[in-house]
Amino acid sequence: MLKIVLIVALVYSLACGYLYAKQRALIFFPVTENNWTDAQFFWLETDQARLKIWEINEGKQAVIYFGGNAEAVEFNIPDFRPLLNDFKVYLVNYRGYGGSSGSPSEKALFEDALALYDALEKKYDAIHVVGRSLGSGVALFLAEQRKIGKIALITPYDSLRNLAQSHYPLFPVKWLLKDPFDSLLRAQKIDNQVLILIAEKDRIVPLKHSQRLINSLTQAQVESHIIQGADHNNITNPPETLSYLQTFLKTELTQ
Repeated sequence: MLKIVLIVALVYSLACGYLYAKQRALIFFPVTENNWTDAQFFWLETDQARLKIWEINEGKQAVIYFGGNAEAVEFNIPDFRPLLNDFKVYLVNYRGYGGSSGSPSEKALFEDALALYDALEKKYDAIHVVGRSLGSGVALFLAEQRKIGKIALITPYDSLRNLAQSHYPLFPVKWLLKDPFDSLLRAQKIDNQVLILIAEKDRIVPLKHSQRLINSLTQAQVESHIIQGADHNNITNPPETLSYLQTFLKTELTQ
């Protein structure tokens, strides 16, 4: 009996070690560089990396888009060009994504978000943020650290720590995670107008994790919608998703 217990303990320990060692490979899925001939980009040079930032449209206000953990952000350009035609739109390739140098981590993504905002701040009357999935945590971090107009979050989570624990309930991943992306820590400090779009059939970010975030945004003006029939990956396919986003961003700020 003791031998069996020891074997189980060893296997469990090895599994924990594997999850710890490989965690970033399970979180970040960098996409290869694409050349989009119908859009411009520029290189943002930081102390640690060289980031490829797509830019479309013109306007006195700007929108920064932070994508998901496996998203080629430039594929949003055909939708965003007419949808957000009154805004200058910047779509961020995280470190290691789409031609950007470096390797992704929470610290890296947060530093780069601040660097981009600081490079743009004086050019626009207001800067809004849109964060999808992983990017929702980056968007909320930036809103906590800098003056942001509106915040739109698509399939957001409460924290990556809680989300990972839900997906791996048998392992102490909550304590193993290097990149917690804890949006709950920031939610109560947010007093912006916030739009939250949730996929009804989302199995990657289950509803309870988005709802916890909503409940924690006690100082914000929150508008939330559940997109019926949508899942985590196709939430932008139903026309109402982009319609909600457009209406939210284009409605005059009340603050």
